[in-house]
Amino acid sequence: MNLIDIQGNGFNSDLDSRVVLFESDEKWRLSPSDGVKRLYLDRANFSEYTSATSIVKFDKNSQFSGHTHQNGEEFFVLDGIFSDEHGDYPKGTYVRNPHDSCHSPFSKDGCKIFVKLRQFQKDDSVRIVRTVIEPWETYNEEITYLKLHEFRNEIVYLAEFKPHSKINLPFKNKGGEEILILSGAIHDKGNHFAAITWIRDPKSCFIEACAGNNGVRVFVKTGHLF
Repeated sequence: MNLIDIQGNGFNSDLDSRVVLFESDEKWRLSPSDGVKRLYLDRANFSEYTSATSIVKFDKNSQFSGHTHQNGEEFFVLDGIFSDEHGDYPKGTYVRNPHDSCHSPFSKDGCKIFVKLRQFQKDDSVRIVRTVIEPWETYNEEITYLKLHEFRNEIVYLAEFKPHSKINLPFKNKGGEEILILSGAIHDKGNHFAAITWIRDPKSCFIEACAGNNGVRVFVKTGHLF
């Protein structure tokens, strides 16, 4: 694992630009807490108090110091069990912690989460805890989805596509798209996007794409890039 510490003025902070990042190609970066590493996806700057999207990995028996969430925090647990003083959140759990909420996160056995910081809209103030074991809805014979959150133009949901089905997202709003491939793969114009690939596009992430041989499950956020 390649660990580096960097400084600068931002990382993929231009929301008008398309970005594609593959976990295997990126470098894990040190955090202020021992045993906690971060893979930056986008970041307004390199202060600890900035809007940011990251994948965060907690080693076994690691913890992050207590902190308050200005403009909110949302996360999806990719692997293991993420915990804080409010409870335990196993793989497949989605949590929204609103503005001015606080916690001291840790992981006993290690975990990996996808997290977005300081990106809540004004008045989006409800704490949410959802899991993938909840009933999913049918969009059509090839697509199912689980809506996790909706506020004004912003929608967050999971979608699952059967093998070789067209990637036709159930919900699309003005304000761009952000997709994290959780499992399976997507093929798009000769490009192969496997788990864990993150794509952010001010318009549409995919136009002529299809699911791979084993289908694909994705985390989607739309209508928020403005």
